[in-house]
Amino acid sequence: MRADIYFLAALFSFIFLLMVLNFVRRGRLKEQYAILWIFFGLILIVVSLRVEIIDWLAALLGVVYPPSLLFLLGIIFCLSLIVHLTVVVSRLEERVVRLTQEIALLWAEVGEGAKRKEEAAG
Repeated sequence: MRADIYFLAALFSFIFLLMVLNFVRRGRLKEQYAILWIFFGLILIVVSLRVEIIDWLAALLGVVYPPSLLFLLGIIFCLSLIVHLTVVVSRLEERVVRLTQEIALLWAEVGEGAKRKEEAAG
């Protein structure tokens, strides 16, 4: 029974890795983010195939129930990803504000130029 669960975990990890590669191929995921997800997928495959790694790491850290260590590592990964994406969104927000201000200034210049042209023609 235990081997079936590990086989399913490895299978789902492999499918996850294929999905990430497909997203990159179709241009739906940028390479800079794909590297992170590919790395995560490979770690999932290794951990699924070599469960002793989690057992060893849990023993090393004094965790009594090794699967709870997986949840902890998953939560840490998710929080790290959320912080990274928040930083990216903050940078993009600053760029949008700056671009909006530049567009407004350009439209103001175009409007001034049109007024001058009308005054010179009239």
